[in-house]
Amino acid sequence: MISALVYAGETAEPYDDLGAARAAAGTTWVHAAEATDEEIRAVQSAFDLHPLAIDDLRGDVRAKTEEYRDYTFVLLKTMRLTPGETTFEKEVTTSPVGVFVGRDWVVSLGLDEARPVQRVMDAARRGDERLLQHGPDFTAYRVVDVVVDAYFDLLDDIETDIEEIEEEVTVSTDSETIEKINDVRRDLLSFRKQAWPAREAVGSLARGDPKQIQPQTEKYFRDVYDHLVQIVDLTETYRDLVSGARDIYLNTVSQSTNEVMKVLTVVATVFIPLTFVVGVYGMNFADSPYNMPELGWTFGYPAVMVGMGLIVAILLGHFRQRGYL
Repeated sequence: MISALVYAGETAEPYDDLGAARAAAGTTWVHAAEATDEEIRAVQSAFDLHPLAIDDLRGDVRAKTEEYRDYTFVLLKTMRLTPGETTFEKEVTTSPVGVFVGRDWVVSLGLDEARPVQRVMDAARRGDERLLQHGPDFTAYRVVDVVVDAYFDLLDDIETDIEEIEEEVTVSTDSETIEKINDVRRDLLSFRKQAWPAREAVGSLARGDPKQIQPQTEKYFRDVYDHLVQIVDLTETYRDLVSGARDIYLNTVSQSTNEVMKVLTVVATVFIPLTFVVGVYGMNFADSPYNMPELGWTFGYPAVMVGMGLIVAILLGHFRQRGYL
């Protein structure tokens, strides 16, 4: 759906015709959410947008800022966590938002809902003074700002997942725990791949490189740039936390395995001498010239059992003294 506003002074007037909206006096803002190919072509024709910029919007292109003769094109990505195949799996999905900043107009195109941008449009309709009293570059700043601020919400969700993982790794060696860790690591990697180029794209606006960005608006873009720097730093911090949680999990699994192996080793060590004893007395040489006199002794069997019991007691006492039990 295409929305067009023209605001000058203290009023914002909606327009149905894109050509009339561009020709009107004041600042024109056209926003298309969940834009179809037909709507994109209509906006492209009305504002003479370059086909390469439209192709970037439709393709899988990293965030960037490009200058054209009559406008500046800023491409960003909205991001959100969507459920995966399992109950705990999540996936970072992206959707492009293109912002075109002209001399007295702004065009924002989104292939998804782009709810943060829609909230800015609703504020303009209600007469947001900051939008109405500043130029198109300030409107572009507001669009870029709400897209970037939404990144913090996604990081908050990831932080919650990390806290749950940190609680699990110290008490659980379940295979689902390592799957959660790997899932969060993938999410952070996907997020970083989008946030890093976004920082570079906004950095160009913060420096005032495009001619459409007025000096008084640069400070606002610098604020967005600072937010992106913070977001990238948080992403690196969370990656370190997840790596630490993975190391703790692997150490817990290793420690659990060592405890099991310790018990098995003690059991095997106890039964080795017992196996030797029963093996010796299992050799039936009673009828040979080299017979075993113990086989004819009345108390032979009880004596062997008592001896075996003493061996077990001595070994267990030794293992307890050494801290193995």
